[in-house]
Amino acid sequence: MRLDELKVVVTGGAQGMGRHFAKRLAESGASVVAADVKDDALASLADECKALPGKLFVRKLDVSVEQQCVDAVAWAHEAMGGLNGLINNAGILRDGLLVKLDRQTGQVKKLPRDHWDAVIAVNLTGATMMVREVVAKMVQANLRPGVIVNISSIARHGNRGQSNYVAAKTAMAQNTVTWAREFAPFGIRVGAVAPGMVETPMTAGMNQKARDALVAAIPVGRIGLPEDLWLAVRFVIECDYFNGRCIDVDGGLSM
Repeated sequence: MRLDELKVVVTGGAQGMGRHFAKRLAESGASVVAADVKDDALASLADECKALPGKLFVRKLDVSVEQQCVDAVAWAHEAMGGLNGLINNAGILRDGLLVKLDRQTGQVKKLPRDHWDAVIAVNLTGATMMVREVVAKMVQANLRPGVIVNISSIARHGNRGQSNYVAAKTAMAQNTVTWAREFAPFGIRVGAVAPGMVETPMTAGMNQKARDALVAAIPVGRIGLPEDLWLAVRFVIECDYFNGRCIDVDGGLSM
């Protein structure tokens, strides 16, 4: 699929990787709805993209609220005069060991249920609702070809202190296969991109010691950039023979 033929929703589209994807798409002539929970980030993105060749629209959206997903997709379809793509990028972290022993006090601490629920609600349930609504709209309007790009994570291979995030991102990678099979009759491809450590506001808060240790473990010797992930997302969109697989973009960290 050519980028300038794309009419796409990008969730988490005003921050981090999603913001970079939305700008790159607009630069390439695509029509884009950047959806995000942050009003100020949406406003600044819209201002930055005014002079770009594509059309960029912004929409406030909390993907953990089902009705907001339904309404946002209907609005996007109307605003862009159709819909043939989704980049499922919205995500949050609530890291913590499932069970932790404080060796000084002997106290056992458990991962709070609301930390589990929040991550699953955004990273899995919300992402699934977005796929459901976008694909339903494509099928109803007989819009084809179409493409869905799910942002998974190399955490799906297992990562200490991220039970909730691992569960969500593993499910998104596996549902990429399921949905690719289900939606193929409608001319809709589904692919996934799994980042390793990437420079975003979400990762900027790491302490330097932990950051240095992580970089030392990455074979290419650096943390990824949003542009690295964009190149993979672009491949999934443009390669009409790519379907149902997940690409790790992690500098070799998961080897």
